[in-house]
Amino acid sequence: AEVNKRIKQIRDQVLADSKFNPLLVFELLLNIAQFEFKLKEREQRGCKELSEVYSGTKPLTRVEKNDNLQAWFGEMSKQINSLGYDDSTSAGRKIVQLIQALEEVQEFHQLESNLQVRQFLADTRQYLHQMIRTINIKEEVLITIEIVADLSYAWNIMDSYTDYMQQGIKRDPTLVIKLRATFLKMASALDLPLMRINQASSQDLMSVSQYYSGELVAYVRKVLQIIPQTMFSLLANIIRLLTNSIREVPTRLEKDKMKEYAQLDERYEVAKLTHAISVFTEGILMMKTTLVGIIKIDPKQLLEDGIRKELVSQVSSALHHGLMFNPKAKVSELLPRLHLLGDQMDGFLRSFEYIQDYVNIYGLKIWQEEVSRIINYNVEQECNSFLRTKIQDWESIYQSKAIPIPRYAPVDESVNFIGRLAREILRITDSKTTCYVDQMKAWYDLKTKQEITNRTLFEKIHRAVGSFGLSGLDRLLCFMIVKELQTFQLQFQRSILKDKSWTDNFSQITRTCSPLQGLIGQPQRFYQQVISKTNKLHSLFMDIILRVGQMQLLRRQIAYELNTSCKFDSKFLASALQTINIGLLADIEQHYRDPSKPYPKEENSLMYELTNYLEASGFHNPLRKIYITTPRLPFFSLFTFLLTISHLGKLVYVRSIDSLTCKKPTEPLDAPPFVVGIYTLLKQSHTDNTNLFLAFLGQYVRSMVEAMNSTKEPTMSQDVLNVLVFLEDFIFYSGLSRKLVESFVPDYIFDEFRGQFAQG
Repeated sequence: AEVNKRIKQIRDQVLADSKFNPLLVFELLLNIAQFEFKLKEREQRGCKELSEVYSGTKPLTRVEKNDNLQAWFGEMSKQINSLGYDDSTSAGRKIVQLIQALEEVQEFHQLESNLQVRQFLADTRQYLHQMIRTINIKEEVLITIEIVADLSYAWNIMDSYTDYMQQGIKRDPTLVIKLRATFLKMASALDLPLMRINQASSQDLMSVSQYYSGELVAYVRKVLQIIPQTMFSLLANIIRLLTNSIREVPTRLEKDKMKEYAQLDERYEVAKLTHAISVFTEGILMMKTTLVGIIKIDPKQLLEDGIRKELVSQVSSALHHGLMFNPKAKVSELLPRLHLLGDQMDGFLRSFEYIQDYVNIYGLKIWQEEVSRIINYNVEQECNSFLRTKIQDWESIYQSKAIPIPRYAPVDESVNFIGRLAREILRITDSKTTCYVDQMKAWYDLKTKQEITNRTLFEKIHRAVGSFGLSGLDRLLCFMIVKELQTFQLQFQRSILKDKSWTDNFSQITRTCSPLQGLIGQPQRFYQQVISKTNKLHSLFMDIILRVGQMQLLRRQIAYELNTSCKFDSKFLASALQTINIGLLADIEQHYRDPSKPYPKEENSLMYELTNYLEASGFHNPLRKIYITTPRLPFFSLFTFLLTISHLGKLVYVRSIDSLTCKKPTEPLDAPPFVVGIYTLLKQSHTDNTNLFLAFLGQYVRSMVEAMNSTKEPTMSQDVLNVLVFLEDFIFYSGLSRKLVESFVPDYIFDEFRGQFAQG
């Protein structure tokens, strides 16, 4: 009708002429389904209840236990259950005998004194009398009833009544009891097609049953989702009150301030909203366990899944809308937005903890599981842009059909909120516009010298997206670093190793510098000539090095925040991880000393899983991580050395921060990302490259110092001083042994350098 104008007109005309009222039809469907359900349920309930009464275990009955009556009524229940429609005459006689037996037991055992038992007996006799009347119904009538009661035609049009169902539940949560009968009625729509498949002895019986039962269960979830939705609308008010109005009561409170903290009106409003939520919970739990098709529905599980689904929807929306940034804003929106998001997430968590007992769920467990699933899913999708083989939505271990994580359209180059967060952090800490001071763990604007951000940024991120969000951000930065390092490697091979003129040039420089233990004659002139030849290669590689260094420093701060929170919030986990890590490393060292000692096999997942735990808890050093496998690259150490000394000239030592910073804001260069980027680059290749790089720097320093001594200059040149400061920072960030560096640069040169700076 929706795609054919003529059919739509006919349908609308029929609806108008028949004065069709969908609400009346819905109420009729509810009542008929409930009647049919109750009729079937009552056929064999009476004697079973009497048997339970005399077992002495049925609650709220003041009847003494009687084993004889319990056994007798239990047998009567079996007799009633065994009644069939095959032989109506025999069944009719049996029913008459059962009625007489029930009358006699009431008289002989003096059961008249118990009103509840008398009522059970009267109801059971009434049902049996009704069964006598219905047992002689002809087969033609049963066929007619079956045809009338068949609901298979309504499979598609039933969805048009969903709004009426949901509005009815919203007004009266106990309507779920009637809807249970309606859902069972809908399940009967499967009977006829499945009977035909069964008659044909088809192997598809189970798969077809499973599919349509699954579709029906999905529809039941859709209808009943109004309960969690309404609960969360009430929860939003609780969140607002708990976050903005109700003050948290301190551990110690002075008596005269008790009234100030009481806030009776606000607490009454919270209690009222909580009661409304518990009423909705009670409504869905009244549904009882129901078999829909071949799938059993547990109302408690249904409620929990519904709450999880709504929680996922609300948290995903908060993360998506809360982490949107304007890159053109003069002042970054990052910190204010993180603060607001942190308040929102804290409100969610507090309200969940508050209502968990009222709705009989494990609130904190659900919160942690679903928030971690949302974060991990979004990180996975964001990291897809760095993978050749993408992880599709249906392949993701974090996505769920019953509790789906929503996907939002990208608003910029990022796929979702975790990418936007990472790129905004990278933007405000860009090494071309900021200066990082490690002692303060802060970034300062190069021009204004004002602090842009510091360690509190990561505390706010932790509060807003939790430890899962911090770990996810860390993982995304890893992928970004890998991409940059792969680009560096590719550009090095294309620009240098495949160009004969460059390889000849580097071969000539290598021969001139050999042996590295020696000195270079006229070093100032030689190094200036070499740098001028290779300068045009440096710009692309330098950008990559600075970006890698910047991301490594961010990862270092994230690891610190994760580690600190782990030690404070989970000290036993922190201690256990440290102990097992130290023990495992000791065992591995023992194995390499003595191969007969045990070592984890390849199929053993211990090391892999422990690594994940250690990184999630901040027990790792990102600067020592190997990100990519690097093939042997000729002239790699020489090129890195030339790139280093060519850019150190743009820096100057500042005593107040004990570090190098750029000479001119027009030629921005930040020393810490530069040092960390160089070290990370060297770390990806064999350690011989690092030693060779240090050897080139050592030769440079020794040659320049020797030249100054020969000309009797009183102080070291700025270029040499910069290299020595660079080496000090290199030792600090890399964790390399000072003795290793002093094997290339004598310690007396370092002493002279320190003395020169100490004087002024």
